[in-house]
Parts: sequence; C-alpha cells; structure tokens
Amino acid sequence: MTSKKLNSGTVLIFDTGDEVVSTLTTFAKENHIAGAHFTAIGAFSDAGIGYFDLQKKDYLKNQVNEQVEVVSLIGDIALDKGEPKVHAHVVVGKRNGAAMGGHLLEAHVRPTLELVLQESGEQLQRKFDPESGLALIDLGAKRNVSS
Repeated sequence: MTSKKLNSGTVLIFDTGDEVVSTLTTFAKENHIAGAHFTAIGAFSDAGIGYFDLQKKDYLKNQVNEQVEVVSLIGDIALDKGEPKVHAHVVVGKRNGAAMGGHLLEAHVRPTLELVLQESGEQLQRKFDPESGLALIDLGAKRNVSS
C-alpha cells in the first residue's frame, strides 16, 4: 500500500494481495489517527462480509471467494481501548451483477483499492454497549486530538 497526504485528506492505494482491514488499522496506528472516515472503490479477490446477529451478539460470516467489484466501501476509525479500530461496511458486485453487502470483516485486494481518508480533527472513542455487545462510538467521550 502506498499513501499520499493531500490538503483535503490522505489517499491510500492498496495493491494486489493487501488485506484491507489490517493494513488500514496498521496505517492508523503508525499515523496516530484517532478519528476519521473513509470511502473507497476498487476490487477484491475474496472477502469476509458480516451480518450482525443481535440475538447472538456476533457476526455471521458470508464468505466471498471470487473476484468482485467494490461498489461502495465506507467506514470510520475511532479509538477502542486506546487503539485505532476500523469499522467498515461494503457492497460488492459479482460478475452476474448480483450484489452483497455488510460489515467488512476482511478482504484481499485485486488488482487495486483506492481509499480516501479524512481525519476528523477530533478524537473519537468507542465504548462497550452491553445491550448490543458492540463497541459503539461514544460522543460524550469526544475530545480534541491536539489537547
């Protein structure tokens, strides 16, 4: 993956074989990103797409083991227990035009993924919600990154 900082944000270009969630998480850690949102387009060779089962409080995984177009990838980065955590949703298009979507668990890029990341200028914190079983953004904990 390569990146370039622009006035309006950062562009990240993922290469064939890059795993999206772990690579973006590493980038966020290395660049001390504490609050951001992003969008991306490109293609995957495979992907794990999750559906959150509220009763089980866990993701059911739908595995995609074929080349797909990334029709839409959106998400945010917020701190969870002091570390950046990527939360992303994706819609992928199959060869026949069928679409699948949900929470992006993992995916491998082929041939490229173009991601535009915009930092919020504010630190975003996640807090565990026992009712849902998820770490949700807690706006009450929001603080300025420079403080």
